Amino acid sequence: MAIFSAPVRLWLLPSVVLLAAQAVWGALRYPHLPDRIPWHIGSDGVDVWADKSIGSAFILVFVYAGVTVVTAAGAEMTLRLTPRDELTATDTPFAVRAASSLTNRPANRASARRIARAVLLLNACIGLSLLAGCGLFWRSTPDPDVPGWLVPAMLVPILAGTAVTIAAAVRDRNR
Repeated sequence: MAIFSAPVRLWLLPSVVLLAAQAVWGALRYPHLPDRIPWHIGSDGVDVWADKSIGSAFILVFVYAGVTVVTAAGAEMTLRLTPRDELTATDTPFAVRAASSLTNRPANRASARRIARAVLLLNACIGLSLLAGCGLFWRSTPDPDVPGWLVPAMLVPILAGTAVTIAAAVRDRNR
């Protein structure tokens, strides 16, 4: 039995490809990394360094893998919720109360699919942002300077994915 439904597996494909790309790129870069790699970026550039290890070199890959699992689980739960338009008075009293309360239940099945897709798109956007971060972490020289493109490269995908997710949620709320 599959953990995730077919729609979630399909919509999760871009995130899985990004995660695999990060892992392969990291594996190829790891032998060429210096003994100290960036660990934290402050306002003046890299301000904390870590000794080269699998954990320090692949932290962004591990974080993205965790975020992907949690996001996919959330998308799957969204698809499994009974939408507001399918709840009836014969349902359990709790379900009827939840449909009329502030519980964020999808309006209908189409809305649930739209929200799940938007959340998984946001996850792929997070992967693109972390891919840009990997470009800084996996440089061949321990340079404390941070290129000017890094902040926009990390923020723009997340902002775009967030906008799509909010738009899907607002569209659902207005129904």
